[in-house]
Amino acid sequence: MSLRAAEVGDLDAIMGIETAIFANDAWNSKTMKSELKSRANRYVVLTEDDRIVGYGGARIVGCESDIQTIAITEDHRGRGEGRKLMEALMQAARAEGALQMFLEVRADNPVAVALYESLGFEKIDVRHGYYQPDGVDAIVMMKEPL
Repeated sequence: MSLRAAEVGDLDAIMGIETAIFANDAWNSKTMKSELKSRANRYVVLTEDDRIVGYGGARIVGCESDIQTIAITEDHRGRGEGRKLMEALMQAARAEGALQMFLEVRADNPVAVALYESLGFEKIDVRHGYYQPDGVDAIVMMKEPL
């Protein structure tokens, strides 16, 4: 397994994971391409034998950063790969001067919530019905200091 910066050329592989994992609320290809191209964002991909098996991105503006998205293929879950992606994104944010990081996570994803808590994130709010069309609440979490 290795981590590297994501490139626009990774779009198809990223979208394959995006649509498989987030079936009801996946970003569209245009949005993801814009995310990958944004100067304010840092995206990383996790590869195994040149195959992208995970990705994640953070927006970093001044002293704040926000996890935009993160996903791991089903066959690579439970191996600490999500932690690797999060640690890479936190490191990138710190390197650019961010002091805190925010994220939203589906309330019906206790595995992800536990991962974020183990990394020092705290629950600070709930956005009711945030994830559409499912109407699932988002738990807003923050880590400070980053």
